[in-house]
Amino acid sequence: MPEEVVYYITRYGYLAIFIILFLQEVGVPNPVPVELLLIFTGYLSFKGLLYLPFVIITAITADFIGANILYFIFYVSGTFLIKNKPRWIPISEKKITRFTEKINNGGWLSIFLFRLISLTRGYTSVVTGLLRIKPRIYLPIVIISAFTWTMVYALLGFILGPSWNNIVKNIDSFKFVMFGILLIILCISIFIWLRKKQIITKKNEDINHG
Repeated sequence: MPEEVVYYITRYGYLAIFIILFLQEVGVPNPVPVELLLIFTGYLSFKGLLYLPFVIITAITADFIGANILYFIFYVSGTFLIKNKPRWIPISEKKITRFTEKINNGGWLSIFLFRLISLTRGYTSVVTGLLRIKPRIYLPIVIISAFTWTMVYALLGFILGPSWNNIVKNIDSFKFVMFGILLIILCISIFIWLRKKQIITKKNEDINHG
């Protein structure tokens, strides 16, 4: 964790958490992964410097507002922006097309799963806006996904509080373990989704043949 980030969070608390997460959500690169940031804030909650429920509420609010800004921008004028976007915007038509196909195939569950992954979270907001998925469908998914990933990481930091010094000493190994856990969760979620899709397909085939 960069010393500047540590200082910023310990000095400004919830405001710092909100700003960092909000900027990441709208596409501004952060000096530290937000997952690690939330784990650190969970540790600060364990130490009594922050209040864990406020950390989670702040993170959910920042994620929700940032995600909705991207979503509504592309919901209203997405096609024009993609065709006439400045070169400095790090969103290519190729990536948008690929994400569109995946979300179209997976439906709301794909939106939820992609919202849990930091590398795809911003693109998911863009694509759902481009596809003009109705707010009544998109907004609940954003809230549920934001609550899920922010609570998991903040609670993890709180639970690991007594072992924080050992974690810092072995941070590279810890990152590898975290990546492995996320990969396992993602694989299980994809398996469940594929299984449900297979069952639905089979039912439709039985209906058509019946």
